[in-house]
Order: sequence, then C-alpha cells, then structure tokens
Amino acid sequence: MNRRSFLLAGAAMLSLLRPVAAQQPDHSMHAMPGMDMGGGDQTLTAAPALPEGAPLRELPRLASRSQQAGVFEAELTAAPASTSFVPGLETPILAYNGITPGPVIEVFEGDRVSITFRNRLPDQESTIHWHGLPVPADQDGNPVSPVLPDAEQTYSFEPPKGSAGTYWYHPHPHGKTASQVYRGLAGAFLVKAKDDPIPASYGDTLFVFTDLRLAADGTLPESTMADLMNGRVGDHVLVNGQKNPVLTVAVGEFRRFRLLNATNARFLRLSLAGASLTLIGSDGGLLETPVADADELFLAPAERLEIVARFDKPGTMSLRTLGYDRGWMGPNRPEEAGKDLLTVRVSEDRGPSQPPLPGRLRPIPDLGPPAVTRRFVFTETMSMGAGGMEMGFLINGAAFHMNRVDVVSKAGQVELWEIANQADMDHPFHLHGTQFQIVERESEGKVTKPAFRALKDTVNVRRGETVRILLRQDLPGPRMYHCHILEHEDLGMMGLVNVEA
Repeated sequence: MNRRSFLLAGAAMLSLLRPVAAQQPDHSMHAMPGMDMGGGDQTLTAAPALPEGAPLRELPRLASRSQQAGVFEAELTAAPASTSFVPGLETPILAYNGITPGPVIEVFEGDRVSITFRNRLPDQESTIHWHGLPVPADQDGNPVSPVLPDAEQTYSFEPPKGSAGTYWYHPHPHGKTASQVYRGLAGAFLVKAKDDPIPASYGDTLFVFTDLRLAADGTLPESTMADLMNGRVGDHVLVNGQKNPVLTVAVGEFRRFRLLNATNARFLRLSLAGASLTLIGSDGGLLETPVADADELFLAPAERLEIVARFDKPGTMSLRTLGYDRGWMGPNRPEEAGKDLLTVRVSEDRGPSQPPLPGRLRPIPDLGPPAVTRRFVFTETMSMGAGGMEMGFLINGAAFHMNRVDVVSKAGQVELWEIANQADMDHPFHLHGTQFQIVERESEGKVTKPAFRALKDTVNVRRGETVRILLRQDLPGPRMYHCHILEHEDLGMMGLVNVEA
C-alpha cells in the first residue's frame, strides 16, 4: 500500500476515533471495533501530575527458595493488583508478585533455573517469555503454549556460559500481549558471569523504562485506534516505576548502567550531557571492546544497552530524550524530545580510586558463511470492509496464524536473514531462541556496516530500510519472529519458524 493511500485511510479512521482494546481476531485483515457512530463520546479530563525527584529506587530481587548453590527456584504470579503512581489515587494494574515492574531475576551462567508461573488473570491466557534468553523452545513462553487462567506452568532452563547479559521477561499470549504489558507485566532478568571483566567498584545499576498513561481518576485508559496503528505511547516515561528520580554519584566516579526499554512502542533516543559515556554491552551481553565517547544512546522497544558513565564535574545533569522520527499515523503525534527521565547529582566529594575499564571485554566469534538466505518484508494494509475500517500489519504479505509454520530451519545452520521494511513507520524486529549479528543496513541504495560486533535479539528496521543479520538456532522447536511494537504483534506482524533437529 503506498504511503499516500495509507495516510488517507488512517485519517478517515482517526476521524471516528473510539477507545478499543488491543485484542484482535486471527485474520489477515483486522476489523477495527468501535467504528459505529452510535456510542457516546468519551469525556476528556486532565490527567494527574506524577511526583518527581525521589531517590532512584533499586528494584527488588526475586528470592530463590533453593538453598543449593547453582540452583534458582522461585515463583511468579500474574494477577490484578493496584499501585499509587499519584498520592491519593489507586491505579488498578496487572503485576507479577504484586509489583510493577516485576521483581528482578538475577542468576549466574550455568545455574539451573526453575520458575513456577501461576496465571491468576481473570479470563485471560498468559505466558512468560524469557526475552533474549537461549532457552528450550517448550520453555520459551511462546503463544503456541498458553497458560490458562488459574493454571500454572514451571519453566526450567540453564543459561549457558557466554550468555551473561541484560534480558527481560513479559507475557506473550496471542492477541493480548500489548494490554498485559502496558498494564504492568514486565520485569528484568539479569544473567551474571562469574568472571565479569567490568570492575565491581563500578556498581551495577539497572534502569527499566516503562510507559504510563493515566486517566483523571488514576485508572489506565483503554487503548485507542491510534494506539493500535502506532503502538501505545503514554504520557510519562518511568524509570524503575518512578518519574524523573534522582541518582547521586561522586565526582570522578565510574558507574555501570544497564538500560532496558520495556515499553510497548516508545523509541528512546537519549543523551546524558555532562557525563562521558562508553558503550560496553547490547542485547546479548558485553561487546568485544568498549566503544568510547558515545554522544547519545538509542533504544527501540525491547532493546537493551550497557554503558559505563564517568562523571568528571560536580553539578546536576539529566538523562534526557532527544527527538526521533519513527513515523506516525494520523494526528496527535507525541512530543518525544525534552523529557527528563533521570536526574544525576554529582557531589563534590571524590570517591575512592577505581581501576580503568579493560580494553577487551570478551570474544564474539564470527558465525561464518550462511547456508541459507531468507527475506522478510514488513508491510501495512488498510481498507474499508463490511465491518468498518480494516487494518493489518503483515510479514511477507500474511498475518500471523497460530496453526501455520512460515519457515522451516535446521538446528546449527547459519542463515542470513534480510528484513525489509516497506511500511510507513519503523518496526523493531525480534527473534526468539537465539542472538544474531547485524551484517549491514541498506537504505536508498546506500549500504552501511556496523561500527562494532555485538549480539542482538532485537533490531530497529527504519521505514524504507533493509537490515541483514546472521544467525544460528542451536535448539530445535517452534520460535517466533515479530515486530516488537506490541500492538503490531497482536495485529498480525509475527511469524513462526520451526527449527528441526
């Protein structure tokens, strides 16, 4: 569908805007509910302001009930809960073990992990997907293996040596992922290395970015048609569940930060003016060598980064959003630039001496030449149908179907995948079961190579761009690949690769 037709169709849809839930039937074209003109108009009132400036809180860890070294056993329950983002207002949410973000899971490479998941969501299937972790297919939390309401499932796996990194966990039920995540179901999963090359004196501070939209009464409004088209973007970006918290550091100090974009659809282009930033890690863990003098950071939905920040001058600085054009359908495009997400106060007291960052962090082996090349084309469709405006987000011309295998692959086989975005907005591409390496990007005939080698499981593919990646699936079974704008995933921009032994 060409851009002009798509935008005209979108304008027609938005003229009939109604709140709708981000749960659609499994068809290649999705009729948008709420299009009739008989319903009452939604009364808009001012949303409450969130308090700012509290000390950054450390997210609680999930406790292991095992007393045995190298064994992590715990329980996670997804259930309705409530929290107070604004004093005096209770907000109904969904939460893991009663809190959002969910408790941080922290294990070491080689640990035997066993987590019992209890689904206490009324009338909704759910799963836990261990995003980025190389776990067996039947433990991956795919939508093909849902956990029914009031049922439970124990997920068991062992993060292998070399898998140390910043991961996360979230639901992955078919058609309901977006609403369950924006209502609070997401948490960080850290795999640690016993021989971590980053000096321990740098600390290890986690920033989990989530997105929040509140109604005047403190509730979470239902998603709108604009949310379905663009992905749900809230009014507030929270860090560890707080708005613009404060972190205090010493002048001259080195600090290790892990950044996780756990939002449904917000693209984060960030700066921390006044600090010296060195990139040390990506989705799949540490880089081969540090990349110094990072002027800005970029996190598409679901991406992670690890950095080391050095604070050379006392004073106050902000982790601030910069503008980014990810493409937008219709009016009311949110303002991305100029949001202060975190305030850093650098004291005049100099901390103790710290060792320098190593010049080499770890090897990342070359995967070698591919045996197979595959191509995946992202497109959007929109038209008027019998049920109203119909809309689809497609891969290779088809929407996801639970009973269809789109690709058959072989375990241990190196493959080159081309992801071509012929749609009118950016789409972050995520692959389950493995990490991949970016080979190159191509846009308007210009090919660019990555500046460094990294392991990734999510990559942003800009509109009009083709991204080529090298990958190898080592574990057999069904694996998903999809856009990680969660509303687009729910609306069909997903496929299934079956990896044969």
